[in-house]
Amino acid sequence: MKFRMLLLPLALAACSQTPVATNPAPPASTPGTATVAAASTPSVSGSALLGEYHWQLNDAIDSNGNRIDALFVRPAQPLQLDFTADRLNVVNACNNLGAGYSIRKGRLQVGPMISTMMACHDPALSALDNAISQRLRGSVSVNLLSRDNAPRLQLVTDSGDTLSFTGVATAETRYGGPGERAFLEVAAQTVPCNHPLIPGKQCLLVRERHFDEQGLPSGTPGEWQPLNQDIEGYTHTPGIRNVLRVKRFNISNPPADGPSVAYVLDLVVESEKVSQ
Repeated sequence: MKFRMLLLPLALAACSQTPVATNPAPPASTPGTATVAAASTPSVSGSALLGEYHWQLNDAIDSNGNRIDALFVRPAQPLQLDFTADRLNVVNACNNLGAGYSIRKGRLQVGPMISTMMACHDPALSALDNAISQRLRGSVSVNLLSRDNAPRLQLVTDSGDTLSFTGVATAETRYGGPGERAFLEVAAQTVPCNHPLIPGKQCLLVRERHFDEQGLPSGTPGEWQPLNQDIEGYTHTPGIRNVLRVKRFNISNPPADGPSVAYVLDLVVESEKVSQ
C-alpha cells in the first residue's frame, strides 16, 4: 500500500529573480568580524565561503533583545540557509523556500521569495514560513565571523532583528569536491551482512535507479545488493521502501577497514509502505 509518493524534478523549478538594488552605507566591522563585502562588487571569498557551509540558526533576537520564538518551532531541525552561486534556499521551514540573492557593500540583497505549496497541520510550523520570509527580503546587513575554526553568519534586518547562524561544512567541503549524483532504491527490510567487528550486522539492501531530466524513471534498475555502510542523513524505517537521490563522494586515503566511497542523502524521491 502506497502512503506517500514524491517525485520531484532534479532541481527546484523557479525563475532567477533580480535582486533589489540598494546602496546603504556598510556597517562598521567589529574585531574578529569579517564583513562579506566591503566594496561595490561582491566579495568572491565571502560569497564562496557562504556556499561551503550549511548555516543553521542558533539565535535570533529582536531590537528589544527578546528572543524571536517564532523562528524556533523545531529545535531538533533548526532553520537552515544554503547558498549556491546566485540562490538562497531555506531548509527546515514548513515549505521549501528560495530566492535569488547578491552581496553588495556588506549587504545581502534578497529577491522575491518563492515557495512550494505544502500545507502543514501545525499552525506554528505553518507560521514559520512567513516569519523567516519577512526577515529575508530586500536588503539585510551581513557579517561573517570566523573564530576557532567555527564560522558564524550574522544577519541584521533594518527593523533591528539579529539572526545568528552556525556554519556546518557541506559534504562537498568535507570531501573536497562536487561528488556524483546517483539514485538508490532502498528495500523495505534490511538484510544480514558480514562485518568483521559487528556480529549479526544488518545492512541496507539497495539497487541503483535512473531518472531522466523530467524526473521520470528510465532504464533498467541495477541489481539488489547489500550496502555495508551508512548513507549520511538517512534513517531507515523497517517496512518502508525509499528511492533516494544521493551524492556519492570518493574518500581520499580511506582507512584499511573503511569504505572508499561516501553516500550523502540529497532528497527522498519516493516512499512506499510495503505489506509483509
